[in-house]
Amino acid sequence: MVKAQNIHKSYGSLHVLKGVDLHIKQGEIVSIVGKSGAGKSTLLHILGTLDQADQGTLTINGQDVTKLDGKPMARFRNKNIGFVFQFHHLLPEFTALENVCIPSYINGESGKEIEDRAAELLNYLGLTNRSQHKPTQLSGGEQQRVAIARALMNQPGVVFADEPSGNLDSATSKEMHQLILKLREDFGQTFVIVTHNEELASMSDRVLEMQDGKFKEF
Repeated sequence: MVKAQNIHKSYGSLHVLKGVDLHIKQGEIVSIVGKSGAGKSTLLHILGTLDQADQGTLTINGQDVTKLDGKPMARFRNKNIGFVFQFHHLLPEFTALENVCIPSYINGESGKEIEDRAAELLNYLGLTNRSQHKPTQLSGGEQQRVAIARALMNQPGVVFADEPSGNLDSATSKEMHQLILKLREDFGQTFVIVTHNEELASMSDRVLEMQDGKFKEF
């Protein structure tokens, strides 16, 4: 599903990523851990095509994304990649249902079929009764589940999550971890997760530790 080879990234004189290699299979849950400043989020942003590497190749779902830019890259990202962040980035003026629909709206789709799929996702995540509520009317855990539904809306090949439970209390975090496992079990969903949460990392298929811009070898 994801194949990255010899990824380098610098910001000025700061060499953040120093030749990272990563292969992730369909349906795999991989957690990336490490101290702050190790390069985890930088790598996640490059894997998610939100930033570009200075050197190296990246293939997602069979597409060499290093050959894409501009609108073709944006279209590929919207159709093939889902994102879940620590802070949910829901649009406050829209309801939960409308927020979930946004990736499909961006893709030029609209109508009852789109709303029905968004409603199905909210139902799957236990939010049917909250679909017409705006983000400020939802708890932190509910907002994060809406964000997950939004990430899944276009049936992406891979979901990248940056500290998805970092803003949640321990009980809600556990619910979120179980939800990720359930999504993999029910849909074969692939997840790449940057996290400081040891419990979430331990539930993954693989845990990769970044140290000084590279994966630590064990």
